[in-house]
Amino acid sequence: MGTLLNWLVSIGLIFAQPSERDAVLKTMQAFFDTMTARDVDGAREILQPQGRFHAMQMKDGKPDVRAFANEEYFANLQASKQTMQERIWNAEVRINGLIATVTAPYDFWIDGKFSHCGVDAFDLIKTEKGWKIAGGVYTVEQKCAPSPLGPPKPK
Repeated sequence: MGTLLNWLVSIGLIFAQPSERDAVLKTMQAFFDTMTARDVDGAREILQPQGRFHAMQMKDGKPDVRAFANEEYFANLQASKQTMQERIWNAEVRINGLIATVTAPYDFWIDGKFSHCGVDAFDLIKTEKGWKIAGGVYTVEQKCAPSPLGPPKPK
């Protein structure tokens, strides 16, 4: 039966269901899209209410952390007048049942100008409504390897 099913999928008579990896990455992209659109309601649909983020950077040769809850993120997003764009590539996705992690290099642009780059590490949970971002950590760096995506396209 498995061979017949694979053959029917391969010729397009049965459409393959999107993989869990695709669903996790779709959630990540939706989060970035809500950031660019300053869509607080959309972001609330993607982020788990109790979530937290931690931004890590070096200041004066020492690790510096800025922690914030999702509610603070929503308030900052709503107040922002800037257009922010974050892009990831070469994502490593690990899924174990109802939890997933995504780790990827990223670049961040404000009003079409490079701001910073680093590495994202997001935690996701699977809910009745699909994958939600539970929180994450990321580095904030000024110099990273160039993005294979090239410069961002104007929105």
